[in-house]
Amino acid sequence: MAKQPRAWQRMLSGRRLDLLDPTPVDIEIEDIAHGLAFVARWNGQTHGDYAYTVAEHSLLVEELFARLVPNATPIQRLTALLHDAPEYVIGDMISPVKSAVGPNYDALDKRLTAAIHIRFGLPAVTPVRLKKQIKKADHISAWMEATQIAGFTRAEANKLFGAPDEAMIADLTILLRPPVQVREEFTARFSTLIGAL
Repeated sequence: MAKQPRAWQRMLSGRRLDLLDPTPVDIEIEDIAHGLAFVARWNGQTHGDYAYTVAEHSLLVEELFARLVPNATPIQRLTALLHDAPEYVIGDMISPVKSAVGPNYDALDKRLTAAIHIRFGLPAVTPVRLKKQIKKADHISAWMEATQIAGFTRAEANKLFGAPDEAMIADLTILLRPPVQVREEFTARFSTLIGAL
């Protein structure tokens, strides 16, 4: 009988997270913040001295979501902040790679999302309307990232992500900062939002 491969990862908190059957009790925000602050978006293909991380992206998406939905509740804003939280263990893959990996990636992402949401008092499955609103903020963030730090022309970004309302984002600039600084800001933002629930 073949030995079952290891399907868990030890986190810095000491938790063992089963990647195939994650449980909320093994999820800690410090592990999420740390992981996301060291996971590069765009496969690291961005200008600057630091990678643009999923934690930085998540902070931007939450800000954009709040601009799109000014009356959003703390639960909805927390859901936006954590929209890519599973990537703290599965990494960030660009869309063409996700498509190539197939449905197994999506299933793993959904299981991790449900466990993370339950851990922090959010619905296991994000309501459809909220998911669409967060996805719109995500596309605006991707457009900003593409044009400001990933070398895309505006025309390319418009085609891939849709042209945003540029007046809404005129005061926002992509920041490239040390991972430790981003981790601290992500954790602080999480604390503010969870404290408002």
